[in-house]
Amino acid sequence: MNEFIEQKIIGAVQGLLTGQVNKILGELEFPIPQIELGNYGKGYAVAPRISLMSCERTEKERIILLDSYTMTITFDLPEVRDSELFCYAYGGALGRALHENTTLGGVVDRVEITGKKYVPPKMLNCGEGWSLIVSLHLTVEGLNK
Repeated sequence: MNEFIEQKIIGAVQGLLTGQVNKILGELEFPIPQIELGNYGKGYAVAPRISLMSCERTEKERIILLDSYTMTITFDLPEVRDSELFCYAYGGALGRALHENTTLGGVVDRVEITGKKYVPPKMLNCGEGWSLIVSLHLTVEGLNK
């Protein structure tokens, strides 16, 4: 079965999150809910949303056949005592995992974090939780032949 590069990228990121990032989280001295794919809740696991977008290409990028993508990974956490700590743990573990695997197992030529945004609830104790939004930039060379 032929897969589009977008499917491969999303699959590689999902594998990184449920594999290496969960492994890093498991090595911490305090318990952090694991990352799962699907519809989970109640603090036992977190299911991040992954959004992939294609970037506008410059003339040079079109000539050398370079595709650029931006991706956002959003972690929405329920309001619990350690939600802020969990955001920092997910951000740090994802950063470390991407530093160790900058090509997502050979799927892309380069991936880098371009931003992390920690979003507290608008009002404490109102039932709205914390969020972590991680922005990535991914490049793939030589696909459009």
